[in-house]
Amino acid sequence: MQLDLGEIIRELRRRRGCTQETLAKAIGVSSQAVSRWEANGGYPDMETLPLIANYFGVSIDYLFGYNNERALRIDEVVSRIETMNLQNNGVDVNVDQCISLAREAMIEFPGNEKVMLCLASVLYNAGYVRRGEVHRTDAEGYDVFDAERHRSYPEWAEAIALYEKLLQTADPGELRNRTVNELSQLYQNVGAHDRAKRLAETAPSIRGSQEFLKMRSADGKARAVACGEALLKTAGACSELMVQTVLGSKKNMTPAEKSQSLRGAAGIIDLVCPDGNCGHYHDYLSQLYMLISLYLWLDGEKNAAFDALYEAIWHVDRFCAYLDGNGDYTAPLVRLVSHKPKGRGDCPRPTRRNLLADWPGWCVPEAKTVKAEMQADPRWNAWVAELEK
Repeated sequence: MQLDLGEIIRELRRRRGCTQETLAKAIGVSSQAVSRWEANGGYPDMETLPLIANYFGVSIDYLFGYNNERALRIDEVVSRIETMNLQNNGVDVNVDQCISLAREAMIEFPGNEKVMLCLASVLYNAGYVRRGEVHRTDAEGYDVFDAERHRSYPEWAEAIALYEKLLQTADPGELRNRTVNELSQLYQNVGAHDRAKRLAETAPSIRGSQEFLKMRSADGKARAVACGEALLKTAGACSELMVQTVLGSKKNMTPAEKSQSLRGAAGIIDLVCPDGNCGHYHDYLSQLYMLISLYLWLDGEKNAAFDALYEAIWHVDRFCAYLDGNGDYTAPLVRLVSHKPKGRGDCPRPTRRNLLADWPGWCVPEAKTVKAEMQADPRWNAWVAELEK
């Protein structure tokens, strides 16, 4: 039987960043023995194998390359936990159970990067669900995170430690990208701006992103598909940046400027999809038009505010059609894109009623006052009645 034990040991050592001498000292053998194993000049004895496995946090089966069943089991466990965690969308449905299952998986598969990321992501979400993201307004009238409070969240502190550990070993790819994205958000939440900046400096520029590089990996029709995919993602990212700028400029933009800017954020999606078939962005746009309604109301544009609420209904209906497979992209720039609806696991299907609970879609200080004023207008009850249809 051909064994790749030496190669596996060398790869595990490389990931951990230790020398042959360090490994040898930890398991009680000579560095020459480790060198010999890695050169396929011999194998560890049966008493040494458990020591090597424990040192690297893997199973003995892993050392021998019997990893197919293990990999399938890991994927199954991680998928189950992540599907369950989707239910904790702003509400604690099963956070404790998700954390418990992820910790059990860490014991069963010590050191596995997928499992570690799964636990980190569950903790990441737990901080939001259990304690919330808290904002303040600084002396210049801009939105800032309440970093001092956020630093007291044990879930986020543990998640940051796990993400940072993952960065030491994770190879370039989807797992590392997700680690970087979630960690950078937590760095912002807890005020670790220097660490966030260093992390950002390791990432490529926009033109070096996955989406842009894929355009250069094909030609002809395949290139047109890649361009359409990149265009959709870029438009969505630009739109979200505009929203975040508006929300961050608490006292530095008028309600009129905010509503106009948010309409522009929706307009970016419309430019790419001028025929109204916006695919999965209909979900985002339904939320965005509720936020627009708030600032229109503050600007005294009462009729336009309610028009925006009905626009939100239209988009949530279109999103449901998309989930049913009836919302293909048809605009010229993106009609080649095959954007299949992704399953939402056990998450509730979005409905018109969700709009009432979600209004205005983002955390805005004026929301409570504006909602009370809008509810006093008879048109609010008419809108609610429409939601019930």
